[in-house]
Amino acid sequence: MDKKLSSVSHDPEVRKGPWTMEEDLILINYIANHGEGVWNSLAKAAGLKRTGKSCRLRWLNYLRPDVRRGNITPEEQLLIMELHAKWGNRWSKIAKQLPGRTDNEIKNFWRTRIQKHMKQSESFQQQSNSERNDHQAFTSQVTTIAEPMETYSPSCYQGMLEPFSTQFHTNPDQSSCCTNDNNNYWSMEDILSMQLANY
Repeated sequence: MDKKLSSVSHDPEVRKGPWTMEEDLILINYIANHGEGVWNSLAKAAGLKRTGKSCRLRWLNYLRPDVRRGNITPEEQLLIMELHAKWGNRWSKIAKQLPGRTDNEIKNFWRTRIQKHMKQSESFQQQSNSERNDHQAFTSQVTTIAEPMETYSPSCYQGMLEPFSTQFHTNPDQSSCCTNDNNNYWSMEDILSMQLANY
């Protein structure tokens, strides 16, 4: 197998590169008179210095009379997507359902247009989900921070308040300095004002 491949690739008789108009005419006339067959035998019988694979691809993709030219229509695109979902990458089988289209053309269209668009859509969807999750996490953090501030009992600040006992006389009539009527709790504002007075 390897010997055959190496002999074909290094054979000086085998032509490579673009096909000429003369070669196209030889291939078209041979197939018109003898039909398609084993492509390696056909290449030799027709007198073409090309590989069988090269002859097959040239005929199927360019020279066949029923090859359709032009862009893939929206209807064809929908059919390609439907058949690909059903059969996967079986391009030859899909091409048979689209008369005049080649398996190579359909494969290229799928990879460059549909698959690329699908990947971009998936990437956009993942980015949107990530941003949504980040927003939810941020919102929950803000909600946690925005919860009401804790009030502290004056007994916790007994040692802290002693130096200010002469400066601040707690008057039961002044409800503004305390958060509760019976003076059991101090607000954060009360504590901050006492700390500022210390400076």
